[in-house]
Amino acid sequence: MMRILFCGDVVGRSGREAITAHVPALRDRLRLDFVIANGENAAHGFGMTEKTCNELFGAGVDVITGGNHTWDKPDIIPQMNSDERLLRPANYPETTPGRGAAVYTDGAGRRIKVINVMTRLFMELLDDPFPELQRHLPPSAPKKSGFDAVIVDVHGEATSEKMALGHIADGRATLLVGTHTHIPTADAFILNAGTAYQTDAGMCGDYDSVIGMGKEASIGNFLRKLPRERMKPADGEGTFCGVFVESDSATGLAACVSPVRCGGRLAEQIPD
Repeated sequence: MMRILFCGDVVGRSGREAITAHVPALRDRLRLDFVIANGENAAHGFGMTEKTCNELFGAGVDVITGGNHTWDKPDIIPQMNSDERLLRPANYPETTPGRGAAVYTDGAGRRIKVINVMTRLFMELLDDPFPELQRHLPPSAPKKSGFDAVIVDVHGEATSEKMALGHIADGRATLLVGTHTHIPTADAFILNAGTAYQTDAGMCGDYDSVIGMGKEASIGNFLRKLPRERMKPADGEGTFCGVFVESDSATGLAACVSPVRCGGRLAEQIPD
């Protein structure tokens, strides 16, 4: 059995503060074995830097995944190449720096595979995420394939793509969870063959905002239809949003799944 926490998109300083404020306590309260966070918006809302990544690692995050903003701060490229704890979507071209999937070992010697892919509808057109995900998934349940857990971050806009990828992963992953929209969905459940699923984990950031960005600039862009004013992250108290999954010790598939929300604006939800 493994107890794993996935943290939704970390947006700016408010998001990083939500991670540092809540992840250490959640590690104790939920008896967590492994923590993953999507960090592509961690550095002032756009991209990530070595400093912001190290801040998340220092708070108890084990692996950071990415998305369409991964490269907004180009100085992350050397660390993306050298630090296996950083992932970018696997369906970037093979010549792109970094990696899209890796296998990690926790303190008890258990093996966790983390896979990161990005969808294409209303997004940057990368390689097809469907065959790419199938290439990285084990052929059967995680334990039968030598893993104690397999976690998939699907970074994308369209619910349909995320759900279709969830069904592809069913029976082969512990959890498939969506990121990117910054809004937590109310559909955490276990698919027919045992894979936990949630369309979007939401964001770690200030919800008194427009998906993590300051309200005034965002509203102004809609009202005036002029060249976009540069948006900045909202800087109020952040809410932690994520997904908790517990794996079955015999199969590595999901035994239970639950949203996790604490702090800030959204109603608290922490599993027992």
